[in-house]
Amino acid sequence: MKGILILAKINFKMKKVFAGVLTFGLFIVTHSSQAQTKPLSFNQAWGIEKSITEPINRYIGWADNNNYLEYDNVSGKTYIVNVKTGKKELYTPQPKDDVKVYVENNDIYIKYGKQEQKKLTNSPSIAEQNPTLSPDGKYVAFTRMSNLYAINIEDGKEIQYTTDGTDVIYNGWSSWVYYEEILGRATNYKAFWWAPNSKEIAFMRFDDTKVPMFPIYVSKGQNGYLEETRYPKAGQDNPEVKIGFVKVEGSPVVWADFNPKDDQYFGEPYWSFDSKSIMVQWMNRDQNNLKFYAVNPNDGAKKEIYDEKQPTWINLDHDERITYLGDNKHYILKSDKTGWAHYYLYTLDGKLLNPITAGDWQVTSLKNIDEKNKVIYFTARKENSATSDLYRVDYTGRNLKRLTFGEYSHDVNVSPNGSYFITNYSNVSTPNKVALVDNKGKVIRELADSKSPEFANYKFGKTEYLTIKSDDGKFDLPVVITYPTDFDPSKQYPVVMYIYGGPDAGTVKNTWKSSSMSPYGAMSQYWANEGIIQIACDHRASGHFGKQGVAWMHRDLGNWELVDYITVAKWLKDKPYVANDKLLITGHSYGGYMTCLALTKGADYFDYGIAGAPVTSWELYDTHYTERWMDTPQDNPEGYKNGSILNYVDQYKGGLRLMHGDMDDNVHLQNSLQLVDALTDRNVPFEFMIYPGSRHGWNRSKTKYDFRERVRFYYQYLLEKPIPKEFDKL
Repeated sequence: MKGILILAKINFKMKKVFAGVLTFGLFIVTHSSQAQTKPLSFNQAWGIEKSITEPINRYIGWADNNNYLEYDNVSGKTYIVNVKTGKKELYTPQPKDDVKVYVENNDIYIKYGKQEQKKLTNSPSIAEQNPTLSPDGKYVAFTRMSNLYAINIEDGKEIQYTTDGTDVIYNGWSSWVYYEEILGRATNYKAFWWAPNSKEIAFMRFDDTKVPMFPIYVSKGQNGYLEETRYPKAGQDNPEVKIGFVKVEGSPVVWADFNPKDDQYFGEPYWSFDSKSIMVQWMNRDQNNLKFYAVNPNDGAKKEIYDEKQPTWINLDHDERITYLGDNKHYILKSDKTGWAHYYLYTLDGKLLNPITAGDWQVTSLKNIDEKNKVIYFTARKENSATSDLYRVDYTGRNLKRLTFGEYSHDVNVSPNGSYFITNYSNVSTPNKVALVDNKGKVIRELADSKSPEFANYKFGKTEYLTIKSDDGKFDLPVVITYPTDFDPSKQYPVVMYIYGGPDAGTVKNTWKSSSMSPYGAMSQYWANEGIIQIACDHRASGHFGKQGVAWMHRDLGNWELVDYITVAKWLKDKPYVANDKLLITGHSYGGYMTCLALTKGADYFDYGIAGAPVTSWELYDTHYTERWMDTPQDNPEGYKNGSILNYVDQYKGGLRLMHGDMDDNVHLQNSLQLVDALTDRNVPFEFMIYPGSRHGWNRSKTKYDFRERVRFYYQYLLEKPIPKEFDKL
């Protein structure tokens, strides 16, 4: 049967049923209404033609302390620009700075600048993975068939470090739960790390023997086939993990002194600058005790140098947990142990010298460390939880100073010595601008402005950032609202609410969103022209209120998020200009979970929902993510019951559109199927769309169909009129 299989589609007896919106993200375009005279055309609203903003060049980094790099969007060339004179010259990377290592046709190649590529391996029938150049540029490490290798670039000699790799034993290649939740998707399953001196490699060895197998049925071909993944669900066995070290020229593996049989997790390790030791992050299964061990790679001996306990959980970060200083005497720790994320200065043996930052606000990222002057430059959500700013502070915690300016959110790129930075800044009413600023906070020059010369000639929906008091009065919940063009408070409008809802994963930012064919680019203004109010909102545990806010979710996923979303829904429906029967909530993944929960447990407040790839019951999701917030099903059965959508299907009133990829290896199709089973048993109306060949996001070949269907929902159920012919050209 050709086309998309719709497993369940029931004609609704209600006149107004549900609506859809494209949900690849959870934010909306941000425009202000001034003295405009004409609305955006269809092509302008969908980003096909220029309108109120224009593309600007990208400022991609620094060549050195006094020269930044500018990529010209028109010519496709990169220029080097002097910070003092503004003189611009074509940039030509040095060969040592322009080395690419990659896999092509299952073999590894290296390419220096414009030279011909050089083939390093010759195994076209067996794929190499994650080729990684050593710091000295002499070797490339990689994995092949679950074993760790390196190759000498000069003579082509291949070194095999491990030999026990199988379909359940992986050396230097992550088990699924580590890839997804601990080391991060950006690693592409890579689990090995070069020492700075290029003489050793650290790696993780995973044993998935006891991890349950989850089968994913692939429908291609006459008989289809099963794709099998070792996927530990909440309460089940995790992989056993060992940390090993090998010499670059080849040697027996030295194993770090941990017992792989213990129920534990290991985070990303950090080599010291001198390569004499490596910092290993260890955490217990309950995820409320984090320890750092300094491990000697020569004999595997370990020494505990840090021990943190929290009453709820600790995040096992794969980014910036610790940062070694070049003096080989100190490191900077990032921790939310006070209820807010801050930086701390420690000696290498684990002695706390002092907090570097403190207060009821969050640091986000270290941007530069000036070791000579003992100063750090970092970004934080201090002025407003929905904005980002750059600050500097001494190691001692003194002389804290904000370096960015205005009521904007800043995306910064700091020069190597911290003397200058480039900021791309905006807010909900100001399109993106770019400025060059010194480390005193003085603007040297404005570099770019995306506002079109025609900006003032258009009228468009006003967007504003504001907060709504939570029902218990404890939190000011952040929201961003885009009102219809020519908004008339005496009329009534349908509303689309964009959410995600996961712990510490807020989506509300006081920023401008550029024109594009996405729900959060110019598309938002199209729907504003059509008379739809659009709102993005965050709850108390979304990260705006630090770890002390996120901790409300402990052992209780699905509760406080919905409480706060209902508060926003009630606030909306109290407005005379909001249609009482046309509030649609939509999200993907955790946002899909919250959407389904809103249409069941919260059905008295939400009229329609479009849910993509939702978790429907937490015992169906993986160990590390789920147990971080919920503990195990064995330890917290009531919490799992209360957080399950399946427990509230009797409250469902009709108006849900459910979508899932049949090959989703993250949130399994099993989740939606169990919800479909419960809804069909109750003979209630809903729609269900399966996207064949799609993972957690839809296969590229399905996105146009998905887009068209969502547009139809807007028009059929929110706007109650036909789809304009112009959509045929999209």
